[in-house]
Amino acid sequence: MNTPITVVSTTNRQGSLSSQVAHHYTVLLEQHGCPSQLLSLTDLPADFTASALYERMGQNAAFNKLKDVMEAAQKYVFVVPEYNGSFPGVFKAFIDGLPYPQTFQQKQCALVGVSKGPQGGTLAMSHLTDIFNYLGMHVLPRKLRLSGIQDSQLSTILANEHYVEQLHAQAAEISSS
Repeated sequence: MNTPITVVSTTNRQGSLSSQVAHHYTVLLEQHGCPSQLLSLTDLPADFTASALYERMGQNAAFNKLKDVMEAAQKYVFVVPEYNGSFPGVFKAFIDGLPYPQTFQQKQCALVGVSKGPQGGTLAMSHLTDIFNYLGMHVLPRKLRLSGIQDSQLSTILANEHYVEQLHAQAAEISSS
């Protein structure tokens, strides 16, 4: 049986467009014959930076469930909203709480940037690529830039034929590699 690809919504903002895109991506992967699972940072404990990191590592059961999913995964898709020219700080704190180097080393991921601006999260994905390269993870070169998103409706993205084609192409690439 194939190990599912873990699709991660990298914000803890409730009802975010990123979470909608991440959910849609799990459907795309299934259409490409690849099992998937969704991990949302909305499931992080609110106090995880105080209760699950550093000297308290391993002591927060809710954080540990998410950590276990991340450690078991072999492939990921990260849906990354652009926050202040980078990715959400909550995601960096989450990464910092995961065991190093085994969580990401010699694994593979795809990146999908989402932003209101014209860059489509380019800087956010660049920063994240640098971190993942440092951690030993292989980042697919096809990084999707969903730009000019002015509302929080997935239908805005799905109405753009180019975005739909690119999502399918990337899903095929990560599922077959």
